[in-house]
Amino acid sequence: MNKKLAMLCLSAFGTPVYAETSSITELEQIVVTAPLQENVSDTTLPVTILSDEELRLKVGHSIGETLKNELGITSQSFGPGVGTPVIRGQSGPRVRVLNNGIGSNDVSAISPDHATSVEPLLAERIEVLRGPATLLYGSGAIGGVVNVIDNRIPEQLPEKLLGGGEDSRPSAALPTSLWVGALEQRFDSVSDETATTMKLEGGKDHIAYHIDGFFRDRGNVDIGGNAIDINAARQVDPTLPDTLQNTNGFIANSSSDAISGSAGLSLIGEPGFAGVSINRLENNYGIAPDGTGGEITRIALKQSKYDLKSELKNPFAFAESLRMKLGYTDYQHTEIPNGQEAAFFTNKTYESRLELTHKPIAGLHGALGFQAIASDFAAIDKSSNSVIVPQSFTNSYGVFAVESFKFGMLNNQLGFRVEDTTIAPEGLSNLNYVPVSASASSLWKINDNHSVNLAMTRSQRAPQVQELLANGYHDATRSFEIGNIKLHEETSYNLDLGYKFNANGFRAEFDLFHNWANDYIYQQRSGVFVTEEGGICPVGTPCSPVVESRQANATFMGYEGKLIFPLIENHYGLVDLTLFSDYTRGQFVAGGDVPRMPPLRFGFQLDHIKGDWNSNLRLTRGEAQDRPGDFDTATAGYVQLNLSTQYLIKQIKDVDVMVFAKANNLLDENIRNSTSYLRNFAPEPGRGAEIGLRVNY
Repeated sequence: MNKKLAMLCLSAFGTPVYAETSSITELEQIVVTAPLQENVSDTTLPVTILSDEELRLKVGHSIGETLKNELGITSQSFGPGVGTPVIRGQSGPRVRVLNNGIGSNDVSAISPDHATSVEPLLAERIEVLRGPATLLYGSGAIGGVVNVIDNRIPEQLPEKLLGGGEDSRPSAALPTSLWVGALEQRFDSVSDETATTMKLEGGKDHIAYHIDGFFRDRGNVDIGGNAIDINAARQVDPTLPDTLQNTNGFIANSSSDAISGSAGLSLIGEPGFAGVSINRLENNYGIAPDGTGGEITRIALKQSKYDLKSELKNPFAFAESLRMKLGYTDYQHTEIPNGQEAAFFTNKTYESRLELTHKPIAGLHGALGFQAIASDFAAIDKSSNSVIVPQSFTNSYGVFAVESFKFGMLNNQLGFRVEDTTIAPEGLSNLNYVPVSASASSLWKINDNHSVNLAMTRSQRAPQVQELLANGYHDATRSFEIGNIKLHEETSYNLDLGYKFNANGFRAEFDLFHNWANDYIYQQRSGVFVTEEGGICPVGTPCSPVVESRQANATFMGYEGKLIFPLIENHYGLVDLTLFSDYTRGQFVAGGDVPRMPPLRFGFQLDHIKGDWNSNLRLTRGEAQDRPGDFDTATAGYVQLNLSTQYLIKQIKDVDVMVFAKANNLLDENIRNSTSYLRNFAPEPGRGAEIGLRVNY
């Protein structure tokens, strides 16, 4: 089956296309997540946007996998079931994942084995921001903000009449009955995965609705070579037995299934809109075994999410809009080793935002607002009735402002945020933190072809509950985690310099960054091994490594760059060549390397476009990561070759049909992800082909 699908995917590139090349007009992208919804060319900060056909082709099993080929972004995999984004070497709480502008509020930022609850299959658009605008959504996001937009709460009525025809009436006329929908089916040979996604949106008079859902079922993931790198595993864990149960060609216990459904309803009119939505997600996935023949762990994740969103246009004489968001998330997941419930994590969170965008005042145009987050978090071990993290109530209140103004030839932006965070752990004294963050950035549009941007940010974040209070065995990570209640605010000073060029089909983008992080909080193996109860490890017995929360000064520096050249433009189509590279170096000021940094990457991509058909070939070289940090292992270099193609069939009886195919890791490389905690037990997926069909009606 795998060979047939791979051949099917490859054959798509050999299919002749006889349609004439159509002229292509690139529309200016709008940054929705930015406070003023700027054009990409006018923004003062680095931004990545995926939408429409590009997003559909890049969608992966997780947010991290979807974004991992974007410049400066990788995925922190923990086996195939988990993939959270890593931006410029930063992950966890330093990358805030949003769903329609409000936090996902799961526990993916707390531990690497926890999958994010935000589903890319349902996304209509994904935006990644770095710089001043991140202060609107939380302090400490020195990596950036990832906003996944799925239109769960409609902000406007659909653009088609009931039955699929275009609405030809004047825009001022209120439609009586409109609807649009989409259905997508995917199959991936690397895990025999099937994924089905559906969406339906409609409206009548002033009422709009949204319904969506997906179902995914996946078997064990195929890989190139052995699942366990035995030599590397023993290097960091000398308590492993002499003989390990290894698998070749697949990762045991890597199957998963997930199902989700959402419904939203809005009242829309001239003054603005107000809407509500509800979402339910259930996800069950496995953790790759360590080869000892001991625990086989699965994670059962459940989340219910309720959101309210509204906007008033021109509510006051000096205001352009007043936006309000309120969300409640009830999240829990249970780690189940050998069929017995053990570690249990629960997080109930309220998050609210009030954001006012004002009209230009004395040359200033921007937004200011208030954000409040209240959470109830706990982690216990059901099998032993022990506490991993005590029940803790966290209340965080923040005020923020982002202002834009022009000064000569410069477009400038200033940002400021102050928070007050109190953590009240059961049985312990309250902990209080006051992070203060500020930023400034400028864009110099030298002319229509050249622009330079500079951004400076001071960002603080309070330590998280698990970093402070963890004390117990964690089944999925197979480690004994110890927090540090003496941790204090982490302060980062970030400098970002960028250059863009665009003329005659030739495009260039370069970004240089340097971050100085004082009191940087990180998790690190101590080199000590203990029993699951925390006792002394008996000789000759497999034990668990102690992972500690630590704090030290660190620096991060690196770059991202790409060059795009037009190679061919004739009746056979358009061919562009992209050269790309990114790199992040993280090290402690006192000496040593920050763990789990991505390697140097570089490569090229060939894109071919002819009418409604486009294809690309992408080759990425990842260098060896030989600076893994203390008590971790280096990872070898790799070469990854991917192919993809898609064809859009327009208006078949008022239905648009897009067919697409991808061939991933064609060289069947055994790739060890240097940002993964599980690199020695779960390599990245091997050779596989993915085919899909999307119908828009």
